[in-house]
Amino acid sequence: MRTRAVILAAGHGTRMRSSLPKVMHPLMGQPLVWYSINAAQLATGTKPTIVIGYGADQVRLFAQESANFVVQEQQLGTGHAVQQVESFLRGKTDFVLVTTADMPLLTSETLHNIIQTHTTHASPNTPITMLTLVSEDSHGFGRIIRNENGDVVSIVEEAVATPEQLAIQEYNASVYCFSADWLWDALPRIPMSPKGEYYLTDLVSIAVEDHLTVRALIIDDPTETIGINTRVHLAEATDVLRKRINTHWMLSGVTIMDPQTTYIEPRVDIGQDTVILPNSYLQGNTAIRQACTLGPNTIIIESNIGDRCEIIASVIEHAVVEDDVEIGPFAHLRKGAHLAQGVHIGNFGEIKNSYLGPGTKIGHFSYIGDATIGSDVNIGAGTITCNYDGKRKYPTEIGEGAFIGSDTMLVAPVKLGEGARTGAGSVVTKDVPPKTLAVGAPARAIRKIENK
Repeated sequence: MRTRAVILAAGHGTRMRSSLPKVMHPLMGQPLVWYSINAAQLATGTKPTIVIGYGADQVRLFAQESANFVVQEQQLGTGHAVQQVESFLRGKTDFVLVTTADMPLLTSETLHNIIQTHTTHASPNTPITMLTLVSEDSHGFGRIIRNENGDVVSIVEEAVATPEQLAIQEYNASVYCFSADWLWDALPRIPMSPKGEYYLTDLVSIAVEDHLTVRALIIDDPTETIGINTRVHLAEATDVLRKRINTHWMLSGVTIMDPQTTYIEPRVDIGQDTVILPNSYLQGNTAIRQACTLGPNTIIIESNIGDRCEIIASVIEHAVVEDDVEIGPFAHLRKGAHLAQGVHIGNFGEIKNSYLGPGTKIGHFSYIGDATIGSDVNIGAGTITCNYDGKRKYPTEIGEGAFIGSDTMLVAPVKLGEGARTGAGSVVTKDVPPKTLAVGAPARAIRKIENK
């Protein structure tokens, strides 16, 4: 039995007070619509169809490889939105799952449950299964009205509910699974509202009028149904998602000292026995291997971190860090930085687009850019690769076992051979041969270095 998902994402979201389409607002590093696409695809096993309208080009550009699209030219309500997909889906599916892009906390398990509930008991007499929640906070949702037998008979919106109906604490979550053939026939029967719109909720009344049964599945975790209509809701959803992600990693063998101040985005992967200290933020497609210590006050963005690394109060972005590396405090690895096994970067070290070989050490106050550095090199305090002349970037090469004295300026392009040394305060403008000491400004080679 085939099920296809429809995600409603055409609305403007005026209460967000933003030029950005509501469904493109980021939640823990990803647009809201990303979460809906992932959940729907996992639940159905197929690409969802997204109904787009306001900001259609932005949504399409973001999700072009993971979804199909139908445009709702005029935003005339949720019922009208689903009507737009009929020509695309009719004859291709037995059931239609309808969800919204502004409800990012819905899990694939919940969507799978509503599909299973509907399809397992599929019957011409039960064309709708809907998701409901029980909560003391209505969040503005419509009330579920049941008859004396407990069957759903209607949905009453909060704005028009009587005091008795407002006391009801079961609400419509706006997620449905429909029998497809019934849906296509029923959609044209939705009446126009006083606002000139067509609402999907009216399908419940239509089914009841036809003496059909509407099945309701009560969700276990009401926080999944938080809808994003304002930035207050966005902050509320961020809090729930942060707790959900942190709980997952703690149950998987990661220690998070202060979950309240630790933010881990959904694409991050973390190995067992890693410890994350307060005020740390792991972002993007970052991979942390086992037994690392991260933080406090550390940001890691789109980077790969090896086993047993220690990163203290530092920023790592688009970098590769191999095993047993020590970084910080107050270090900055920029795009293209690659630290091999056992490298040490101390306080106020900045690395950009450079490879540092195994065992190399930069104690403090240094900038290394566009450089290739061999193994077991010592970079003294205040060393700078002068790699930019205002027009172009130039490379620096430092051979294995070299010793760069404090306050050395390496004016690229320049090469220092294996075992080369510079004196403190040197300004190196010419290549230094292997095992040669260079001193001065500009630096001159003064003698060969004997093996000890």
